[in-house]
Amino acid sequence: MHHVRIFGKQRLTRGGLGAVSGLLTAFAALAAAEVVAGMVRPQAGPVLAVGGAAIDRTPAVVKDWAIRSFGTDDKLVLQVGILLVLGALAVGLGLLGLRHRWAAAIGVLLFGTVGAVAAVNRPDATGVVDALPSLAGAVAGGSVMYVLTGRLTRSSGSAPDATGAPAWDRRGFLTAAAAAAAASTAAGALGRRLASSAGEEAAASRAAVTLPVPASPAPPVPRGAALRIPAVSPFVTSNKDFYRVDTALVVPKVDATRWRLRVHGKGVSAPVDLTFRDLLRRELIERDITLTCVSNEVGGPYVGNARWIGVRLRDLLREAGVRPPSRGGPADQLVSRSVDGMTIGTPVEDVMDGRDAMLAVGMNGEPLPLEHGFPVRMVVPGLYGYVSACKWIQDLELTTFDAYDPYWVRRNWARAAPVKTQARIDTPKPFARPKAGTVIVAGVAWAQHRGVDRVEIRVDDGPWQDADLAAQAGPDTWRLWSWSWKAVPGPHTLTVRATDGTGRVQTARRARTSPNGASGRHSVVVTVD
Repeated sequence: MHHVRIFGKQRLTRGGLGAVSGLLTAFAALAAAEVVAGMVRPQAGPVLAVGGAAIDRTPAVVKDWAIRSFGTDDKLVLQVGILLVLGALAVGLGLLGLRHRWAAAIGVLLFGTVGAVAAVNRPDATGVVDALPSLAGAVAGGSVMYVLTGRLTRSSGSAPDATGAPAWDRRGFLTAAAAAAAASTAAGALGRRLASSAGEEAAASRAAVTLPVPASPAPPVPRGAALRIPAVSPFVTSNKDFYRVDTALVVPKVDATRWRLRVHGKGVSAPVDLTFRDLLRRELIERDITLTCVSNEVGGPYVGNARWIGVRLRDLLREAGVRPPSRGGPADQLVSRSVDGMTIGTPVEDVMDGRDAMLAVGMNGEPLPLEHGFPVRMVVPGLYGYVSACKWIQDLELTTFDAYDPYWVRRNWARAAPVKTQARIDTPKPFARPKAGTVIVAGVAWAQHRGVDRVEIRVDDGPWQDADLAAQAGPDTWRLWSWSWKAVPGPHTLTVRATDGTGRVQTARRARTSPNGASGRHSVVVTVD
């Protein structure tokens, strides 16, 4: 009986070390892949490649749920999820290796192949060289798996120990495991250092940028455009607080000294090729413009207002010989391409109709932050970001909507997506318990390119009452509002609606964010004490 207990403990210990073998295998594979990705291209690493492929294949409803649930941390959650799944699979392979050593090693190679295929099929792939990080990781991981499980497997000709259990090399396993862990740690550190060098170059090029004084500066913000009410959004959203919603698992880090922009395609009689320095030498404009993400739910946070500096897109397109469809131009879609492979389609008519559509180089008085598109991004007032706000832009192609479907249209989002009129209650917060008496209800409203002419509040099923509007800075910015409510005790529902500059009242019809933006009226429930 004593021998049976010892044998059972040894089997348990051996199984645990098999799981450890799997985890060390995954560690070695990722570390080796990170080193090679640092030499090839950081975005070609297996976690980023597989994560990007997962994002591309995720249904819109799931993406909206992720953004709604995790906000701007959705990409971190995805990467953690990938690592957890990888860890679980690695443990399984480690246990398999106790009985089938070769099968476990081959399994690691197969997973590496999956990463390689994902990498070379990414939109921003540079060729078969992008497969190298995953393949290197697979070879390193497969080798570690083979060696470690070999130390846990009875070798040919070895005798059982005194309990009758198969003999395995404890000391050899621990030595090999320690060596694998040390080598993987060193490789991981080297890989991160190589990857960070690209980021350092981008940061250095940004630090060296001095934005020229715009030829057409933004008018001063009108007195009274902001409200000094706690919890109400400021008129200008700071760069650190500005929302970020995109598909990039890691922020692309572009060296401005190497950046180029090409304008080409249908109806372009004089193709344009610009460097960042060329762009800064052109006439710049400065404008206050509110941007809104199509993933913003009614009352959601993915909207912000900033002061942008850039080059008029209309002027650049005219220089290339482009005419809008209303003037006989053959192209009705402008496809912008990012360095990470994202494609965004914008109506040519909209960017050339006189609105302040621009290639932005500055945000709130400084060069674009890396996470907001440095060195250059598109800004088009009145359109949701998925059809206009291409970050890290490097290519503009004139084409037609019939000829090409950009990224989001291929995923069943609408081709045209003007921003819908919306109003949001910032204070009081949902389920707040204000005291009876005068309660300030306040928030923001937006209807870019049309402006906001009126905001109304309703308490429960009572009549609509006009809110006080802050000064309007322009039709392309949001407008703050407030209303003094004589609150009486009990539960109440506050609902807000806005009317845009054309006289159209915000609809009450509820709609999801897909395919062209959410609609409905924001309301909050409070209990007055």
